[in-house]
Amino acid sequence: MDNHYVASVIHEGIQKAATTQNDSSLLAYASEAVSSVVSSNGTIKGWNSTFYTLDDIRVGNNILYFWNSEGRKDDKYVVAAKGLREQLDRWPRTPTGGFWHRAPVYANQMWLDGIYMADTFYATYTSYFEPDNTTAWNDIELQFDLIEEHCRNTTTNLLYHGYSEDKSTVWADPETGASPYVWDRALGWYFVALVEVLEVFPKTHAGYSKLVDYFVTLASGIKDVQDISGGWWLLMDPELAGKEGNYIESSATAMFTYAYMKGVRLGLLEKSYQETASKAWDLMLDDFIQYEKNGTLSFTGTVTVGSLKGDASYEYYTGVETLINDGKGAGAFMYAATEMEKAGLE
Repeated sequence: MDNHYVASVIHEGIQKAATTQNDSSLLAYASEAVSSVVSSNGTIKGWNSTFYTLDDIRVGNNILYFWNSEGRKDDKYVVAAKGLREQLDRWPRTPTGGFWHRAPVYANQMWLDGIYMADTFYATYTSYFEPDNTTAWNDIELQFDLIEEHCRNTTTNLLYHGYSEDKSTVWADPETGASPYVWDRALGWYFVALVEVLEVFPKTHAGYSKLVDYFVTLASGIKDVQDISGGWWLLMDPELAGKEGNYIESSATAMFTYAYMKGVRLGLLEKSYQETASKAWDLMLDDFIQYEKNGTLSFTGTVTVGSLKGDASYEYYTGVETLINDGKGAGAFMYAATEMEKAGLE
C-alpha cells in the first residue's frame, strides 16, 4: 500500500468488508497494508508535509481506524495522524477560509472531492483527540458551507464539481465561480463525506442541524435524478440524461448506495431511501459485476478520473475512459456491500 487516496479507498473497502464478515484474516491483511505505509517513527511513506494536495489526507482515515480498533496502542499512528492534522493548520486557503484543492495549481479552488479527502479525517481526528475544540468543528462546518454556497443548484438540489473563488479559471461561472456540470463521482465523494462527518460531528454544535439539512436535501436531489435502471448518469444534470456520450457510471452508483444505506442506519434519512439504494444495488449486481473464468469477480464501468484542470467541458468528462476493477469503483462497491449486508438486503 502507498499513501495515494485510491489505495486508501481500496483498503478501507477491504477493512469494512472484513469487519462486517468477521473475517479476521482479511482484516489482518488490511491492517498490515496500513501499517506498512507508516514507518516506525510515524512518517507516512510517500507523504510530503510541504506539498499541499487534499488527496493525500485521505490515508488518515485508514490510520485512525486501525489505531482506534486495535486498542489505541500504536504510537506511530498517533504521530502520523498528528502530522496530517498539523498540515491542515498550514494549508493554503481561499480568502473566505476554504482549503485549496491543491497548491499551487488549483489556487483558490474547492472541489467536492477535497471535502471527502480531508474533512472526514479532520472530523474523525477532532472527535478522538480534540472533541471540545470548537474552532476545529467550526472550521469543518465552514468547508461544507463554502461548497454549498458556491456549488449547490437550488433547483435540482445537486452540486457542481467545484468552484473557483477568484473566478479566474476558464470554466468558472461569473457569479458563483462554479464549474458547469454535476460530475457523479465528485457528488458521490461529497455525499459520503456528509454522512461520515455527521457520524462523528457533535450533535450539540450549532452547525450539526445545518449539515443534516445539507445531507437530507442532497439525498432528495440524487433520488430525483436516479435513472429508471437504478443507476446514475456520469453527468447528472437532468437535461443531460440520455444525451449522446453520457452513460450510467458505476463508482458513483456504489457511493450513493453506501451513503443512502448508512444514512438510514444512522437515523439521518427516512427508511424509504432503502428502496432507492436497493434499486441501485440490483443494477450493480446485474450490470457491473463481471464473472471471470477463474471464479473471481470484477467490477466494471468506473470512469478513470474527472478533473477541473482543463476546460471542464461535456466532451472532456464523457471522453475519459472507463476501467475494470478501478480501485475507486471496487472500493466503493465494497462500501456499499457492507451497508447492504448490515441491513440484511445484500
